[in-house]
Amino acid sequence: MTQKPGIPKGTRDFLPQTMMRRNYIFDTIREVFQNYGYLPIETPAMENLKTLMGKSGEEGDRLLFKLLNSGDFLKDINKNDIDEKRIGKVTTSISEKGLRYDLTVPFARFVVQHRNELTFPFKRYQIQPVWRADRPQKGRYREFTQCDVDVIGSDSLLNEVELIRMIDDVFSKLKIKVVIKLNNRKILSGISHYIGAPEMLTDITTAMDKLDKIGIASVVEELKNRGIYTEMIDKILPIIELKGNNYSKLDKLNKVIGHTEDGSTGIKEMKTILDRLSSVNIHSEIEFDQALARGLDYYTGTVFEVKAKDVAIGSVCGGGRYDDLTGVFGLPNVSGVGVSFGADRIYDVMNESNLFTGQLLSSTQVLLVNFGDKEAGYSLKVLEELQKNNIKAELYPDAAKMKKQMKYADQKDIRYVILLGEEEMTSGKLTLKDMRTGEQSKAGLPDIINQLKD
Repeated sequence: MTQKPGIPKGTRDFLPQTMMRRNYIFDTIREVFQNYGYLPIETPAMENLKTLMGKSGEEGDRLLFKLLNSGDFLKDINKNDIDEKRIGKVTTSISEKGLRYDLTVPFARFVVQHRNELTFPFKRYQIQPVWRADRPQKGRYREFTQCDVDVIGSDSLLNEVELIRMIDDVFSKLKIKVVIKLNNRKILSGISHYIGAPEMLTDITTAMDKLDKIGIASVVEELKNRGIYTEMIDKILPIIELKGNNYSKLDKLNKVIGHTEDGSTGIKEMKTILDRLSSVNIHSEIEFDQALARGLDYYTGTVFEVKAKDVAIGSVCGGGRYDDLTGVFGLPNVSGVGVSFGADRIYDVMNESNLFTGQLLSSTQVLLVNFGDKEAGYSLKVLEELQKNNIKAELYPDAAKMKKQMKYADQKDIRYVILLGEEEMTSGKLTLKDMRTGEQSKAGLPDIINQLKD
C-alpha cells in the first residue's frame, strides 16, 4: 500500500493564492525597509551550534533544531555519556550544526565576519525562514518567516524612534490596528536591584516575559520556583500592576527605582524616545509596559513588542537593543537595535480580519485563448507585446475546448480573455472579454494595452 505523503507538524505548504498574499506582505514590508535606507542580506539556514548556543536564553537553546553530523555521527560519542544521560555532551558529540532560531544572532556573526566590507552604522534587512522546536499551535509554527530590520554601530536613540516609525508605517499600509509596547531592560535591571536580587535578572525577565501567556498567578508561581523570595515578589507585583498613561507610569516608577543606576538610565531613555515620537505623526497606539521583558538574553536597552488589537494571536513584531552581541564573536562594544516582523502571524491576522478581500487573487491579468497552431503562432506575438508593456498575460498551451479554457480563466480569477481567431487575425481587431461583466469589445492591440493599463 502506498504511504500517504505528509509534512512535519508545525510546517505548511503554501498554495498559489496564499503565496500571492504572503508576497504582498513581504513586498509591503520590504518597501518600507528600503524607504528608510536599509540594505538586504542573507545568511545560511544552518549555523555552527557554537554560534547559536547561549545567545537566546535557556528557552532558545532548548528549541534549537540540531542537525546530526554527516557520515558516522556516532564515532566520537562516549558511551558513558549515553548511560549517564548526559544529554549536553551527547549532543555536542553527534551534532555540530543547527537551524537558526532567529535572524539576529546570525546577523551579529555576519557583521563580525564581514566588518571590513561594511559601512557603519550598518542598516540591514533580512527576510528568511527560521526554525524552532516548539509545540505547534495557532499562530505558532516550527518553521516560519521573519522579516528583520536592524541598525548596528550606533548608540543613538533616534534609531529606536526610526524603528517605531517603520513599525507604524508597515501596519498602517497593511491596515492592521496595533499597539506598540515599549520597555527598557535597564528598567528591569533596576527592578532586580530594587528587590535585592540583581543576580537573578534573567530568572525575573524569563518569568515576566510569560505574563500575557500564563497570567500573573502563574508568573508568581514561576518566580517562586526560580528562587525569588515572597518578600521580593511582593515588591515586584505593585510595579507590574502600575496604571496610568505612559509618562505617569514612568514618574511612579522613578520614585521606586530611580535611585538605581540602571533604573534611572532606563527611565530617561524611555522618556527621550516618547518625547521624540511626540514630534512625528504615529497612527498606532504607543504603550509603555513596565512588565514587558522579551526573554532573549542579549537585549540590554529598549525592547519592543507589537500586538494586533482586533485578533488575539500573540505578538506580530518584536525586538530590542543589544549592546554587545557581536562581542561574543570577537567584536566588542558594537551596539545594535532591531525588530522582527512575524510574517506568518501577520498573514493570520489579515486573513482573520478579511484584509485580503479583493486583493491579489490572480497573478494574470489577461488570458489568450488558443484556437489552434496557426492562431497560437499569431498569439505569441500579441503575448510578447503585452508582456513588454508589463501586462501579466499568458497563452493557454493547448487548443482545448472553449469551455475548458474559460473555466481555467474563471478558476484563476483572470479578469480578461482575448479571443484571437481567423477573423481577428484578418481584421487586426482583437476581441476582449471582461470575465466579471461578460461584456465583449473589439479593438486594436494598442487600444487594448491602454485599457489593461488603466
